Amino acid sequence: MKLNWKLCNCWSLKNRHHLLIRLAVAILLMGFAFRLFFFKSEEFLQTPVVDKTEVAEATPPVVATIDVSEYEDHNQMPQKEAEDQNEMPQKEPEIGAEKCDLFTGDWVPNLKGPVYTNASCPLIESHQNCMGNGRPDSGYLYWRWRPENCELPPFNAEKFLYLMRNKTWALIGDSISRNHVQSLLCMLSTVEQAVEVYHDEEYRSKRWHFPSYNFSVSVIWSPFLAKAAIFEDYNGVSTSEVQLHLDKLDKKWTEQYLNLDYMIISTGKWFLKSSIYYENDTVVGCHYCPKRNLTELGFDFAYRKTLSSVMDFIAASKHKGLVFFRTSTPDHFENGEWHNGGSCQKMMPVKEGDIELKDLNRILRNIELEEFEKAVPRATQNGVKLKLLDFTNLLLLRPDGHPGAYREFQPFAKDKDAKVQNDCLHWCLPGPIDTWNDLIMEIVVNG
Repeated sequence: MKLNWKLCNCWSLKNRHHLLIRLAVAILLMGFAFRLFFFKSEEFLQTPVVDKTEVAEATPPVVATIDVSEYEDHNQMPQKEAEDQNEMPQKEPEIGAEKCDLFTGDWVPNLKGPVYTNASCPLIESHQNCMGNGRPDSGYLYWRWRPENCELPPFNAEKFLYLMRNKTWALIGDSISRNHVQSLLCMLSTVEQAVEVYHDEEYRSKRWHFPSYNFSVSVIWSPFLAKAAIFEDYNGVSTSEVQLHLDKLDKKWTEQYLNLDYMIISTGKWFLKSSIYYENDTVVGCHYCPKRNLTELGFDFAYRKTLSSVMDFIAASKHKGLVFFRTSTPDHFENGEWHNGGSCQKMMPVKEGDIELKDLNRILRNIELEEFEKAVPRATQNGVKLKLLDFTNLLLLRPDGHPGAYREFQPFAKDKDAKVQNDCLHWCLPGPIDTWNDLIMEIVVNG
């Protein structure tokens, strides 16, 4: 019995030992499994550490803010500027919207006023420097052109210069072209001052250069666009009739034509002057030459014939740039004309229908539009880009924008009732003609 007891006791101890070992192994296995599971879970849930440069690259780009103050009167907010300024954003036409006509609209108040003054721009000639000459009112400066059915962004001088890098412009015509080139240069001078690099003997044809952009602007004096001998002083006083060759274009512009990237060609009022007409170097008639025994052909005959030659030349030229033809501008002389006491004393724009185009101006414009329309198909066929700038009606509504008596300095300083010559043909600078640049830029940029 004693032996048996010992055997049983040994067997019991041995079994307990095995159970303890198994329990320990189980605990170790469970601990290992738990540790493995916890490690994997922690790796899965832990937020990775990102290099600062990666954070910077992943950060959304900062969108530049746009000053909308200049669009306060617009219904449409400005679009974000395109990354490539040569490819401007195009306006999507609205369904059912009428086609935009930049040249039909009205003048609306613009409290911002002009972007330059007679003090900031030294390029204004004295006869158009209305403020410098003492014009007492300034209301004519605070209007802008609003076309029907579309918005017209203001002229952006910096963008214009950027787009015109390594390009050449020329304004070809009479003193209105010279008036316009001063306006354009003054607006561009808010970014960079133009450097005059050429002028002719009479300082009527000039060229300016913008060095930072390698951009050139010229004005080419050619009031008839045809060969002409003119016997007239700077104030418009003639000593003899103009000798006008209807079959010969003026080489001053035709010889430069193919070297120009952009040009604005115009003429008009000079054809109303007393003239003798030539073809094949032979006198064929005249306009207003009562002292000569010549056939009165009329200014409209000469105007149509000359413009027909000009348009033929352009349409057949295969010029690869852009050619604008600008219609003639209206005058606002009342109670006379330039030479016999006419004046212009209005101080506000007028609404369409409140003023009519004078008969002579209407004749000129009708011929211009007819000859332009005839030339367009031929120009298109030859790859010539020919566009119309019809500014006639736009400026008809601005009888307040002329120098009037203030083409001279302080005209009433000595006598408030003095009889002085008025200029109701050209335009004050700054003034309504600055709007031309808004329209031209819109056409150049958005077509």
